[in-house]
This record gives sequence, C-alpha cells and structure tokens, in this order.
Amino acid sequence: MAIPEMRTSPWIKVRNSKIHGKGVFAAKRIPKGTRVIEYLGDRISHAEADARYEDHDPNDNHTFLFIVDKKTVIDAGVKGNAARFINHSCDGNCESVIEQSRVFIETTRVIEAGQELGYDYEIGREKDDPPNVDEIFACRCGSPKCRGTMLWPAKRPAPKKSASKKKATRSAKAAPRTAKTAPRKGKSAPRKGKSAPRQGR
Repeated sequence: MAIPEMRTSPWIKVRNSKIHGKGVFAAKRIPKGTRVIEYLGDRISHAEADARYEDHDPNDNHTFLFIVDKKTVIDAGVKGNAARFINHSCDGNCESVIEQSRVFIETTRVIEAGQELGYDYEIGREKDDPPNVDEIFACRCGSPKCRGTMLWPAKRPAPKKSASKKKATRSAKAAPRTAKTAPRKGKSAPRKGKSAPRQGR
C-alpha cells in the first residue's frame, strides 16, 4: 500500500532560526523515531538539475537540491514544502531516510516543543572544489560536536601522489601553483549531496 504524501506536518512549524535563515521547530514534543515530514519538490534528473542552475553563484550555498539516487534529484525550490527549511546540524536530532525513492525526515531522539530540528547534510566533497569551499559551506550549528563544515569528510582529503610524481617533486623545485577555482563541470551548478544545502537568507 502506497504511503500518502506527507506535504504538511502537525509536529512542526517554520520560523526564523538563529542558525540560519528560516528553521523548523517542534510544535509539540516529538517522540524518538517519529516520521515528521517528507522532503518534497520537483523530481528531476541530475543533468536537469545541473542545467537548471548552471548560472548559480559557486560562492553561494543556498539551494534545495537533495540526491535521491543516481537518477533522481529533488529540487525543493520548486513545489517544495517545510522540509526544505530544516537546517544542517553536525549533531542533529533527525536523519533523512530514503524509502522507495522518497525522502522522509525522522527523529533520532526526543525533541521538546520549541527545539529546532536539524540533520547532517553530509554534502560530498568534489575533486574540483575551490580553495574556499569550506568557507562557502561553513557550519554554524553551534553544537559542541560541530566540525565547522557541512561537507563530508570534514577535512579535505590529502592528494595522493604516485611514485613518479614523488620522484619528480624531489628532483625539481616546486613551481608556483594557481589554485583551480573553476566551479564543478566548468559551470556554476549548485552542490548536490545527501541532502540540500541550507536555504536562502
């Protein structure tokens, strides 16, 4: 039996957040394991998402794209609901659950009335990330466990050197390098990760 679309939820309300822009808060005490709301929006392909936002400023982390699988991305900026306003948190009280190609937000612990909901976006790093990518996707969740970034892994992986490259480095002086600042795929398409980067201010 198909699960009805969860466009609204009696558990939550949207209001301004101290973390960022608008946030989602518990309207009443929410038990652990509660399926609060579905992440809804226009369901499109990855190629369509890239094309739709090809002029997106690479220094702007505001978008509502959520990867469902290799074929589908949800753009909550179109036909979206309150789920798009749930802010990132490094120690969130919720998690995203993908079930039958649909995304639901569920609580991982009890949330008291008035508390803000949050979950870890786990936005993946990419090979052509600009040098300031951690500034662009800085986290301000305020948790004692805050890692300082919405990206995952938390720290930029060290580049792997082959044996031949290591040998060349030893035998020649390092020439000055120009940082690669071109956005992904040569376009300023927005980042897609496990979940959408936070919403506009």
